[in-house]
Amino acid sequence: MQHSLSYVRTEMSASQPPPAAERGLVKWLRKNLIATPTDAVLTVVGIAIVLFTLPPFINWLFINAQWTGTDRTFCATVAQGGMQPDGWSGACWAFVSAKFEQFLFGRYTISERWRVVLTGFLFVALLVPLMIPKVPYKGLNALLLFIVLPIVAYFLLVGGYFGLPHVETPLWGGLMVTLVLSFVGIGVSLPLGIILALGRRSKLPIIKLFSVIFIETVRGVPLVTVLFMASVMLPLFLPAGVTFDKFLRALIGVALFASAYMAEVVRGGLQAIPKGQYEGADSLGLSYWQKTGLIVLPQALKLVIPGIVNTFIGIFKDTSLVYIIGMFDLLGIVRQNFGDSNWASAQTPMTGLVFAGFVFWVFCFGMSRYSIYMERRLDTGHRR
Repeated sequence: MQHSLSYVRTEMSASQPPPAAERGLVKWLRKNLIATPTDAVLTVVGIAIVLFTLPPFINWLFINAQWTGTDRTFCATVAQGGMQPDGWSGACWAFVSAKFEQFLFGRYTISERWRVVLTGFLFVALLVPLMIPKVPYKGLNALLLFIVLPIVAYFLLVGGYFGLPHVETPLWGGLMVTLVLSFVGIGVSLPLGIILALGRRSKLPIIKLFSVIFIETVRGVPLVTVLFMASVMLPLFLPAGVTFDKFLRALIGVALFASAYMAEVVRGGLQAIPKGQYEGADSLGLSYWQKTGLIVLPQALKLVIPGIVNTFIGIFKDTSLVYIIGMFDLLGIVRQNFGDSNWASAQTPMTGLVFAGFVFWVFCFGMSRYSIYMERRLDTGHRR
C-alpha cells in the first residue's frame, strides 16, 4: 500500500523578505550609529555638537552675510562707521567678490590674464582624459601634460617671446602660483622620488650613499628652511653676476623637498613586494630595468597609492609657505589684502580665510576621492 505522505519537499518555498530591522535605514542606523551602547552615546554627543555649532555658522556664512558692496562700509556696523546695524555679524562676501580676480591672478598684468586662463584650460583639457581610465593614448596624453605643457606654459605665462609682453614673476600671485608650484612639485617629486628610492636600495655604494644623504638631509629640515636657503642663501654661493629667478628657486626647493618624502613612500612599497616576485623575474632572464619597470614598480606603486596622494596633498598645502620669501600664493594674497584700508572691517579677515580654506579643501578632497577610486579599481589582488 502506497502512502501520499512525503518528507522531502518537491518545491522550493517562496523567499521571505528580511526582517525590518535588517534592511534599509533601520539597518544602517543600527550598524553605524547605535551598534553598541558606546556608539549610541557618541552619536548623541555628536548630534548635540552639530546642532550647537552648525546653525550659528550657517547663519554667519549665508543668512546674515553681506554679498554685495563696494567698500568696508557694507561690512561694518554703524558704530564702526558702516551701514550695518550694531550687533550685526555676518560674512563679508562682498570683499571676496571685489578681490576675486586678484585672488586668482595676483598682480599679473590685467590685459594679459587671458594667457593664464588659456594655460589653465590646456591643463584641464590634458589632465581630465589622463584621469579617466577608458580614454586611450595614455602615453601621448602624459607626454603632452608633463613635457609639452610646461614648455608651452613657460612661454605663455612668462612671455617675452612671439610678441607676448614679458610679465615678471614677482607680479604672479594667488591661485595661479599655488597651482604652478603644486603641479611642478607633484610632477617632479614622483619620478625623482622613484629614482631616489631605487638608489637607496641599490647595491652600488656610491649611489646608495648619495641617495641616503640627500633623503635624510632634506627630510631633516623644514620646508621653510629649504625655501629660505634657496631664496636668500643660494645666491651668496653663486659667482658674481650669476643669478636666476626667485620663483624658479622656490620651484626647485619645493620639488626637491617633496622628492625626499616621496622616495620614502616608494621605498615602503618596494619593501612590501614579496621576494618571490624578484626571483621569478630573475628566473625569466629579465634585466634589472625590465624587472623593475615591468614587475616590481607597478606592484609597489599600487600598494602605496594612499601615501603618494597624501604627499601630493601635503605639497599642495605647503605651497602657502612661499609667503616667507615674499611670494604670494592664494593664502598669501588673501592675507595681503587684509591690509587694504578700503576693506578693513571685523568680518573681512575671517571671510577671506574661510574662502581660502574652502578652495584648498576642494582641491585636497578631490585628490583624496580620486585616490580612493584608483585604489578600488586597482585592488585586484584578492578578487576571484
